[in-house]
Amino acid sequence: MDQMADLLGLELSLGGSVIVFAVAGALAVVCTTRLVALGDALADRTGWGEAIFGAVFFGLATSLSGIVMTATTAASGEPSLAYSNAIGGIAAQTLAIVIADVMHPRGNLEHAAASLSNMLFGCLLILLLTLALMGSLSPEMIVLGMHPASLVMVAVYGGGLWLIRKQPEPMWRAVRTTETYPDVPTEHGRLTRRGSAGLWAEFLSIAAIVVAGGWAVAEAAQRVVVLTGLSSSFTGAVLMGLINALPEIVAAVAAVQRGAVTLAVATIVGGNCLDVLNLALGDLVYGGSSLYHAVGRQELFTTGSALLMVTILLGGLLLRQRRGWMKIGFDGVLILVVYIVTVGVLMT
Repeated sequence: MDQMADLLGLELSLGGSVIVFAVAGALAVVCTTRLVALGDALADRTGWGEAIFGAVFFGLATSLSGIVMTATTAASGEPSLAYSNAIGGIAAQTLAIVIADVMHPRGNLEHAAASLSNMLFGCLLILLLTLALMGSLSPEMIVLGMHPASLVMVAVYGGGLWLIRKQPEPMWRAVRTTETYPDVPTEHGRLTRRGSAGLWAEFLSIAAIVVAGGWAVAEAAQRVVVLTGLSSSFTGAVLMGLINALPEIVAAVAAVQRGAVTLAVATIVGGNCLDVLNLALGDLVYGGSSLYHAVGRQELFTTGSALLMVTILLGGLLLRQRRGWMKIGFDGVLILVVYIVTVGVLMT
């Protein structure tokens, strides 16, 4: 761990590590707010729609910091931090649905944003998390530098994207109600008059800043573990996970405020799918052995919690309560309870 203890050549104190977390979080808020406007415009410009664009391109942009965190900690020999960051980010990002729901003025967000694409991405996420869990419980082996589960996860993600993008005439549709927000092209002010190349250039430039923030958080997190004695599981799943989830949280709230509710849910679910693939990258750079077999019970418990939260979310999208418990729906309340319990278990 010592070889990664310096940031730009200076060993971080605990106070310095906290500052890095705070600055990275502030960058995530500022950058992601702008990314939402660009992503909403590009979703209409490309014709992909909010669900597909949000889950793939926007999900990737908001997941970049988490990708860097997982790769950096895995490469430095911290498998628990790497694994916990990816899975803990999924749990925290799913919690973002609850936050966005609170900000949604008209009924339950899951009712307004229900779409076949969002539900298919939810199914894909459950499938990827299950493969990660099976990889941890299967015999340890290495193929092409990683566990076979990582190769299968990448293939399943690619196949899932193809099926969702090329879906035939659906046999199921979300019934339109007064609370439903249709995904149709809208006016985007000055962004409408800008060329696509300029929009993409700004989108990618802001994403690069998010990457830098992710690297800084990964370095700071390792110092926090050393200086405080906190477990790698708690630090990765909760502290790093929350910073990892900040772009999705901000994106979801900003998208809801713009009326792009499908983009809000798609960004979270799609970003979660990419966070599972972070495990494949971490597995590749971990070196010599499988990342899945270098983690313990707490990491597997966090994986189960993430699976439970996503399943509850998918149930909420299917049931589509107009008005639910505490104005956020049964699924939002249950997701919040599961997350609080998970944090409590990781602290023990």
